[in-house]
Amino acid sequence: MEAKNSSIILFECRLAVVQPAAKPWYVYLLRCGDGTIYTGIARNVALRIQAHASGRGARYTVGRGPFELCAKRRCKTQGDALRLEYAIKQLPRRDKLALTLPRQLARFARATQRSNPSMVRSQKGP
Repeated sequence: MEAKNSSIILFECRLAVVQPAAKPWYVYLLRCGDGTIYTGIARNVALRIQAHASGRGARYTVGRGPFELCAKRRCKTQGDALRLEYAIKQLPRRDKLALTLPRQLARFARATQRSNPSMVRSQKGP
């Protein structure tokens, strides 16, 4: 009888822990029933609009329904969303109305990031 050579093959297994992608933040513009424009941030815009409609949203929107979503813009972080919301709230009404047109909010967000370096997150590591 022949002796059989057996070889053992080892496999290295590495398990990667995959973090679920963080939910993005959104800046949104609502047209209120009285014609005013409300700007806010939320992770789930549809739920936030429902909260406004039921009177549980911001104080400003209580009694100003019905609401129409005019525009929304996704942001990577809550900080980015807050900075964009602040920039929008500094605009006069005429300019806010212009942001409700298609793609104008995205254009404004990009321009704001270019003109305000603090809105652009640093790519440097710790």
